Amino acid sequence: MTLYTQVDSNIRKTWFLITVFLLLIIFIGWVFSYIFESPLILYIAVIFSIFWSFSSYWYSDKIVLSLTKSRPIKKENNPELYRIVENLSITAGLPLPKIYIIDDISPNAFATGRDAKHGVVCVTQGLLDKLEKSELEGVIAHELSHIGNRDILLSSVVVVLVGMIALLSDWLLRSLFWGRSRRDSKGNLGLIMLVVGIVGAIIAPLAATLLRLAISRKREFLADASGALLTRYPEGLARALEKISQDTNPLRFASNATSHLFISNPFRKKAVSKLWMTHPSINERVKALRQMDI
Repeated sequence: MTLYTQVDSNIRKTWFLITVFLLLIIFIGWVFSYIFESPLILYIAVIFSIFWSFSSYWYSDKIVLSLTKSRPIKKENNPELYRIVENLSITAGLPLPKIYIIDDISPNAFATGRDAKHGVVCVTQGLLDKLEKSELEGVIAHELSHIGNRDILLSSVVVVLVGMIALLSDWLLRSLFWGRSRRDSKGNLGLIMLVVGIVGAIIAPLAATLLRLAISRKREFLADASGALLTRYPEGLARALEKISQDTNPLRFASNATSHLFISNPFRKKAVSKLWMTHPSINERVKALRQMDI
């Protein structure tokens, strides 16, 4: 396994996800147009899906940074953090990413950006305050691995598209009831459309969420291994993960849409079924790191 093992796979997954989103929005637009007997709605859905897919590719990182209340810093603001990111970027053969900080006492971090040239590493103030240098290096190496593996675009696009699918599904469910009189006048076809619409509106956000969770869990294991290879010191990241998981402070600016981006579950002690976990368990990750032979 190397830093760039999954690059091609993640690029394919990103375009696959965008394509599925396009088709899903067009389908929803078709259902809307049938319910309200207006072809214009379908045309609007096509234009909207293209526009939103374009936006998710080019602006997902800016959306994520805005949602998490992150602010950029320069070298003079935190020379030690800057040097760590700079040295590890050189080692990884990556351009120096932009560095952002979230003013929060909860220790955590994430990476975003559409490619290595537009990469961003974001850490919380709590992470800087509570980790030793070797542990901080492990976390930064983990986030740089996300950039090197090109899964930052995939995970950032997921934030935008999954959120929009959930919103549109809610609108669809509401419209199914608004358009009831029109469906009733169309007999069996109207009933079929009602069933298709309800099933689609319920399943679409559920499927999108499950896809987001599956992508997140797999990418964390890969970034852990790649980050450990980068620092040549798996114990640093292992200890960092233990400290982060033991901290009881939830991250104030995290949400269900962005939680999968972070190195560790930002909601902390919240009880969640394994099916709905955005991250592998810390015990599994630490065990894998300490079994690495470097």
